Amino acid sequence: VQLQASGGGMVQAGGSLRLSCAASGDVFSRYAMGWFRQAAGREREFVAAISWLGPTIYYADSVKGRLTISRDNAKNTVYLQMNSLKLEDTAVYFCAAARSSGTLLRSQSPYSYWGQGTQVTVSS
Repeated sequence: VQLQASGGGMVQAGGSLRLSCAASGDVFSRYAMGWFRQAAGREREFVAAISWLGPTIYYADSVKGRLTISRDNAKNTVYLQMNSLKLEDTAVYFCAAARSSGTLLRSQSPYSYWGQGTQVTVSS
C-alpha cells in the first residue's frame, strides 16, 4: 500500500485545515487508517484512527472535539479535518494503514504502511 498525505500548511491559531491521505496498491477498505504526528524534538504520537468500515473511531484526548477523522472508501482516501487549531498542533502529520482493529490502533505497532508526512504549522 502506498500512502500520499497532503493538505498541510501554515495557519493561524483558531484556524482550520483538512489533511488528506490517498491510498493505492491494495484494497483500501481492508485497512484501518490512522493519523499520527511528530513535533520537533518529540516522539511520534497518536492523533486519530478509524476502522476499515468507519464506524469505530479513536481520538487522542488532546484533539477530541477539534479534529475529525473520516474516510471515503470509494475514493481510497482518509481525511483529518482540523478545526480550532492550537500552537501545540504544530507537527508533521503522518497517515498510516493497518490490518488491525480495536484499541491497538492507538499505538504505532499495528501499522504496516506509512505516508511521507505533511507539515502543519500553527502560528499565533
